[in-house]
Amino acid sequence: MDSEIFKAYDVRGIYPNEINEQAAYKIARAYCEFLIKEAESGGERSKLCVAVGCDVRLSSLSLKAAAIKGITDLDIKVIDIGMISTDMLYFAVANYGYNGGFTVTASHNPKEYNGAKFVREESKPISSDTGLFEIRDLALNYQLRTCLPVGKVTNYELNEENSKLVEKKDILDDYIAKIKTFADFSKFKRFKIVANPNFGVAGKNLDKILEGTGIEVIKINYEPDGNFPKGRPDPLIPENRREIAETIVKEKADFGVAWDADADRCFFFTEKGEFIEGYFITAFLAKIFLKKNPGACIIRDTRLTWAIDDIVKAAGGKSIGSKAGHAFIKERMRKENAVFGGEMSAHYYFKDYFYCDNGLVPLVMMLEFLSGQEKTLSAIMREMFWQKYFVSGEINNEVKDTAAVIQKAKVKYGDGEINEIDGVSVEYPDWRFNLRGSNTEPVIRLNVEAKSRDLMQQKRDELLGLIRS
Repeated sequence: MDSEIFKAYDVRGIYPNEINEQAAYKIARAYCEFLIKEAESGGERSKLCVAVGCDVRLSSLSLKAAAIKGITDLDIKVIDIGMISTDMLYFAVANYGYNGGFTVTASHNPKEYNGAKFVREESKPISSDTGLFEIRDLALNYQLRTCLPVGKVTNYELNEENSKLVEKKDILDDYIAKIKTFADFSKFKRFKIVANPNFGVAGKNLDKILEGTGIEVIKINYEPDGNFPKGRPDPLIPENRREIAETIVKEKADFGVAWDADADRCFFFTEKGEFIEGYFITAFLAKIFLKKNPGACIIRDTRLTWAIDDIVKAAGGKSIGSKAGHAFIKERMRKENAVFGGEMSAHYYFKDYFYCDNGLVPLVMMLEFLSGQEKTLSAIMREMFWQKYFVSGEINNEVKDTAAVIQKAKVKYGDGEINEIDGVSVEYPDWRFNLRGSNTEPVIRLNVEAKSRDLMQQKRDELLGLIRS
């Protein structure tokens, strides 16, 4: 097992060289030992109950089986919640009161990757700051007596006692009922939408939640397929948006929606096929929440900020910046009792969803909002954002030393207002930028925003020159 698969807030590596069944067994066991330790430190030693799910990747079922063996070998009960979206894990643990849980997933990474995302009680995140590296150290030091076969879907011959510790549970109906609390479905117009789950599990969930609404769904890349036949299942990659954009225009749909493979991120497109940055959707949803919750707190990341801050200020709310990443955003939301949080990566977090992110809630909120409007989505976005805020979109560059690049930027733009919550952000009256290293890939990410398109493009190219020099 490669220690480098433990990232800032999850586990990810290439299967089977960096992560395999033996690693899954060790990690699951180490995770439970961590939970046991936490329970003992709090004066509780009752038997734990852990939820385990997985995504559609070809290696996920086998890795999940190995993980379940690791858990039951510790005489701990497992709730097997099957093939799920990551946000269904959060629902299961918090809604049913389990001690914790994890899902076997590598999110939007290419098909050769796999990994896991972990939570503890109440679906509180486990990050590098709150125990993930402790789990890493336990797993690395654990000696496995027998080797587990690679690539074979099996129950790993659980004995009779271990088998009694595994309960299979279908949580879909309860999960859908929770999503429906975020919108009044009786108000929905009979829209036509294009939906692209990118071969993940979002399609099954979408079909269930739209039953009886009369909404027409044009389906692309809809059936789960862990081969990801059209490449990396990530709508943030511009090339991956072309198909849905063209389909929206061809079908004369009202708008489009897409998800990454584990379906915890949600991406929107206008009726013209225009991609809407997660930055603007965060501001858009913040406005809706603040109308219902005057004076509430909104959490955002630091990559792009002006549109969110302006919307929140105008609505009388409070906007607070946080380091990007689901674990960090959730921790800050709990600390501030924030009603909503968002990232430009299209993760959206909700106080009433256990302070966790969800990929379907933004869609039902969008459907309710648009049902009360006469304007098209493109007209609304243009009026609210696109005529005022000009952004580069996130630009990724492979570099040998992200810290050195960030230091160069700090020196060159030292006369601006500098913030180092996440990487480095530098702000001037008419433009700003953020540079940060990825937590999962050897790249540096650039975002630029400005008061005019020409200035944004000028500063974008200037910074790209600095990064690539």
